[in-house]
Amino acid sequence: MLDYKALKQDFPLLSSLDIVYLDNAATTHKPRRVIDAVKRFYEEINANIARGLYELSVKATKLYEEAHELVATLIGARSWTEVVFTRSSTDSANIVAWTMVVNGIVRENDNIVVSIGEHHSNMLPWKMVSELTGAELRFVPVDERGFVDMNRLEELVDDRTKVVAVNIVSNVTGRVNDVRRIARLAHRYGAYVVVDGAQAVPHMKVDVGSLEVDFLFFSGHKMMGPTGTGVLWMREDLARELAPPIRGGGAIRSVRVEGSSLKVDYADPPWKWEPGTPHIAGAVGLSEAVRYLLEIGLDRIAKHEEELTRYLLSRLQELGEVVEGVVGGWDTERRLGIVAFTVKGMAPHAVALALGLRNIAVRAGFHCAEPLHRFLGFNEGSVRASFYLYNGLEDVDSLIEALSGLVKRRGES
Repeated sequence: MLDYKALKQDFPLLSSLDIVYLDNAATTHKPRRVIDAVKRFYEEINANIARGLYELSVKATKLYEEAHELVATLIGARSWTEVVFTRSSTDSANIVAWTMVVNGIVRENDNIVVSIGEHHSNMLPWKMVSELTGAELRFVPVDERGFVDMNRLEELVDDRTKVVAVNIVSNVTGRVNDVRRIARLAHRYGAYVVVDGAQAVPHMKVDVGSLEVDFLFFSGHKMMGPTGTGVLWMREDLARELAPPIRGGGAIRSVRVEGSSLKVDYADPPWKWEPGTPHIAGAVGLSEAVRYLLEIGLDRIAKHEEELTRYLLSRLQELGEVVEGVVGGWDTERRLGIVAFTVKGMAPHAVALALGLRNIAVRAGFHCAEPLHRFLGFNEGSVRASFYLYNGLEDVDSLIEALSGLVKRRGES
């Protein structure tokens, strides 16, 4: 396993508070070096990027471009020009959805195929596109473990399919989908593949070229970066050829009034996709988080989380009937550090509140994946424990001890 006790000392909040933090799928904590990088930017540089010819602006521009380069390295992009900075995964998904509308890619009589296991952020934008264009929205089910049902996907994707939207890793089951297989099926019919990587990029090695997808997005705050930062990767040819749905200063090379027309020449990517003043300090912080991840190694992080997941599932089994169910089942095949479960006779929010009173941070509810929960029969949601590189076996033991005590006290009352 990783030396998580040493790594934990890099995180000011975790090293100063008595907390068992198991809510990493919602957001992760920030190491001191990320906090310092943001602070240093505001204290020592704080200038807008591009076009400024004075020293501070040149430094800010260089840092901002380097952030794109580091993210490109992290995900195996061919060029940093494929990397677009956004506000979040949700923002990225909506940009892709609007791009499909603005460029006339999705039209009436077309269809969009979405996994029922998606986070709402990769589901609701496609509902919007369907309503605006008249395209049919099709939902591909998952199997009992939460994997995309490939047999049903093959039945649903056809010559009228324009988009297939899936996740790499479910934020509820932790299951890792075979995205390359999904992409190859979709591409046989000329469909674009839009992938939610929010629970994958921070936790495992992701190579966009190997996945053979068209768009991929993820959030900075889920990988130790600042809040309000997100990434949208798109194939370079798409970044150059497609018109961006959000427009304004910084995204253009030239704007001219010719008679009653406004003539616009867009800037090269990624700038054409990033109008307005970006979250420069956020990008600087995100780049420092990426450096931290690359130094540790994504393969090592994935292995660490897999070991914690196995240990948690084994300890939950020791509680017997106390644990009513685990979303996606009990096995650990292709599963990263997320386990969502229910406690017999207790609502998920009641469990999470009781654990919170013992300084154990978990999440309760549908986790922005209500259709998945209901499809798998968890109609009241679940309690979710999720790991990261600074968690260890004792965190699992603390959770199990608290659950045991909770059930014991309930039995005595």
